[in-house]
Amino acid sequence: MIHVKSAEEIELMRESALVVSKTLGMLAGELKPGVTGLQLDRLAEEFIRDQGAEPGFLGMYDFPNTLNISPDAQVVHGIPNDEPFREGSIVSIDCGSIKNGFYGDHAYTFAVGEIAPETQKLLEVTKASLYVGIREFTLGNRVGDVGHAIQQFCEAEGYGVVRELVGHGLGKKLHEAPEMPNYGKRGRGKKFVEGMVVAIEPMINLGTRRIKQLRDGWTILTADGKPSAHFEHDVALVDGKPELLSTFAYIYEALGIESDEEHEFRKNPIVL
Repeated sequence: MIHVKSAEEIELMRESALVVSKTLGMLAGELKPGVTGLQLDRLAEEFIRDQGAEPGFLGMYDFPNTLNISPDAQVVHGIPNDEPFREGSIVSIDCGSIKNGFYGDHAYTFAVGEIAPETQKLLEVTKASLYVGIREFTLGNRVGDVGHAIQQFCEAEGYGVVRELVGHGLGKKLHEAPEMPNYGKRGRGKKFVEGMVVAIEPMINLGTRRIKQLRDGWTILTADGKPSAHFEHDVALVDGKPELLSTFAYIYEALGIESDEEHEFRKNPIVL
């Protein structure tokens, strides 16, 4: 069942999403060679609680940490550890929060120092595919329209689109209906209706789309050991169009990046 949100609930969900956005922005300023995932995890838990929220992932399905931290060939669900990050790596950080009874949940893949050109292109294409998918989240379109757009965009670059892991509806539960695959056929799947809120999250591999799981029961890796990128936004369907609840603006402020990529999906500008 799809849980449609009222305008008031969507604004509460925006608050939850912005907790995550601000947390990722704080982490952007801390992530550098020599820092460990456990250090970032401790900072994130404290920061989320200081905003009057609770970590959304900690303890869920017995997950032991606040953040999913997935470097290089790890796709998603990496468990933070004490191994220092290395120059030239990429690191996907997925974060969740609970505030006002609603979840926020989004992700960004960071470059640690200078990275290889082919890896930089992977990040750029994956992030661009996120917005390609978001543009299809409109009244009357269907789940398959979003997935098809992302799949076509990424496969045109020769990348592997992960099948086993998907985006999802979002609300009082972290995972609600409908599932939002990053592949599919146009005109298939659930029809989008006013008030829906979803997390759209391309997970795109430099090589094969195939994956494997570590014995820890969580960490997902690319089957060929090549890098993977992951970007995620929380999006509401408002007045028939996609409205971003999350933002990368805090990340860009920390990294000194100028971007207008979110403007078309936002009625009101983010005030930092």
